[in-house]
Amino acid sequence: MAKTGALDLAAGVGGTISKSQVLSAVDNYEKYHAHYGGKEEERKAEYSDMVNIYYDLVTSFYEYGWGESFHFSPRWKGESQQEAMKRHEHFIVSQLGLKPGMKVLDVGCGIGGPLREIARFSYASITGLTNNEHHIRRGEELNRIAGVDKTCNFVKADFMRMPFSNNTFDAAFAIESTCHAPDACECYKEIYRILKPGQFFAAYEWCMTDSFDPNNKEHRKIKAEIEIGNGLPDIRLTGQIIEALERAGFEVIWEKDLAPHSYIPWYAPMDKNRLSLSNFRTTALGRWITTITVKALEFVGLAPEGSLRVKKFLEQAAEGLYEGGRREIFTPMYFFVARKPESKNP
Repeated sequence: MAKTGALDLAAGVGGTISKSQVLSAVDNYEKYHAHYGGKEEERKAEYSDMVNIYYDLVTSFYEYGWGESFHFSPRWKGESQQEAMKRHEHFIVSQLGLKPGMKVLDVGCGIGGPLREIARFSYASITGLTNNEHHIRRGEELNRIAGVDKTCNFVKADFMRMPFSNNTFDAAFAIESTCHAPDACECYKEIYRILKPGQFFAAYEWCMTDSFDPNNKEHRKIKAEIEIGNGLPDIRLTGQIIEALERAGFEVIWEKDLAPHSYIPWYAPMDKNRLSLSNFRTTALGRWITTITVKALEFVGLAPEGSLRVKKFLEQAAEGLYEGGRREIFTPMYFFVARKPESKNP
């Protein structure tokens, strides 16, 4: 798994945003969130702008800390974080029955880490959909390096309005991405439309669990930290996901929160007391060193002004995710497989 160095991190902050505009972009992003007086309605109405700014600001941090795949995974005893992430991606292949020659859509693909792994594992042809230009530029470069650029490509578009004809794809998947959608049902309707009849959609969704209490002040704080640190307009309950799928027309084959069944919790990388050499950058000490590095790089002008504030709201995310997982009020891996019925309808 390729990882960027400190100077790559500094150079990448802002993505396609001009380095001189990073600080104002941080201001614009933060204003959407509850910590700064932002409202859920505003985040949903302007989700595309908010999410685009978010990924321009944070992608280099993600790649620095996690590599090419920006998602969590459950881990077995003796399994490394990288092995667990690959197994998590291969699970999608098994559940969708991907085969050579199938035309597959990755909904909200990031820089394409899972896309490349799934393509190499299944020999399927995969199109990655993202609304972020920086993701596409970086993803195309990494596709060429991995040698999958002949069978995999990227399309820049909003997954609420996909530029594909009805009944185009043999399968679709989403890994912790459709949580950015302002309306889950409308997003699922688009995925339903572009799938061929009888074909499957599988996804890992970010959800608040049934243990979440909206009247609990600490629960609300954790939810808000996850939202600001991860570019989310809102976080839905697990039951709302199934309702949205069914209203979109899907037949839900099976669904399950995979988080409680992990030997090593998915939130372990955010544990302040954890020691890890293989994933040092995500430990408390590793994050502290990154903070000092970013502060120094910003001070000498190698990182744009505002970089440290990006690191700050990512720290908020880490705290919220850890507490949300530990208290079992949040899961990043509510998994489902849904089928578009055999029909002539879109």
